[in-house]
Amino acid sequence: MILTRPQLLKPGDTVATLSLSWGGAGTFPHRYEAGKKQLEEVFGLRVIETKNALKSADYIYKNPQARAEDLMEAFLDSSVKAIISNIGGDDSIRTLPFTDLSVIRNNPKIFLGFSDTTVTHMACYKAGLTSFYGTSVLVGFAENGGMHQYQIEDIKRTLFSAEPVGQILPNHDGWTTERLEWGEPELQNTKRILVKDNQWNFLQGIGKVKGELIGGCVDVLEFLKGTDFWLSESDWDGKILFLETSEEMMSPLQFCWALRNYAAQGVFNKISGLILGRPYDNKYVQEYNEILLQVIRDEEGRDDLTIVTEMNFGHTCPVFTIPYGVMAEIDNERKTFSILESGVTL
Repeated sequence: MILTRPQLLKPGDTVATLSLSWGGAGTFPHRYEAGKKQLEEVFGLRVIETKNALKSADYIYKNPQARAEDLMEAFLDSSVKAIISNIGGDDSIRTLPFTDLSVIRNNPKIFLGFSDTTVTHMACYKAGLTSFYGTSVLVGFAENGGMHQYQIEDIKRTLFSAEPVGQILPNHDGWTTERLEWGEPELQNTKRILVKDNQWNFLQGIGKVKGELIGGCVDVLEFLKGTDFWLSESDWDGKILFLETSEEMMSPLQFCWALRNYAAQGVFNKISGLILGRPYDNKYVQEYNEILLQVIRDEEGRDDLTIVTEMNFGHTCPVFTIPYGVMAEIDNERKTFSILESGVTL
């Protein structure tokens, strides 16, 4: 599928924030304001909230139609150049009956988020729009003590430039999932400790492989299987599949079951490569690696399929942003990962 790529962001542009799943922005207003301030001061953007973005978590939960209407109104508003998810959750799927794909298709613009926002990314994909699997307002933009430089450079490179994204490197400063309670505003300026060991694991594969990027959060993709928003057989052809697991820290057995479903669908015989984000708190890293090899290499006989794990995306910080439907390359000899195109246009 050829996707429409939205226009890039420029300083002075208006971006809209919204809550598609959990009402975290209304629950922790100081955290939201910290993220909003970074968007305004670091990137020079004008930030507005959709109608229900800052409502209580209870209201957000009870009103999936209102959440979807926020999304539709943001796409329809010609003054809005990008839409950024405040946070994930676990029930974006309840917004799908109220999501009009023609609105997304006819009003292409940047959409950014991760985790449960995978649901809306798949809606964008079905509508033919390149969207961006990356950080959210309450996470990367509201990072304790200010944004990571790695994250700032990623956003500028991916959303503010029409040049090819290029080679992506691990963050040389490290990664973190240290838990600092959002309910304690005094911790907002306390920087989290970074773990310096941040090498990506080229688990198997030979030579260079290329493919358009498709994927999301494993937990959330499970919600979508069997719906109209699940991918067709041809959608997998030649793709580089990106997967990551949530802060719920899916057990190795559940991860194995999910992968076996992909195997049963023939996915591992269609894609050109697979990349896996570093799991939350680095838990089950070794187990996930072993299960990937068990299912893909041993059970499916694909000892040639490129697999790279422990990468800087998903439920870790900081992250690089992944544009859907954009061509990427994995070089197993040089151990590099590159995004060969831009996900935005001038």
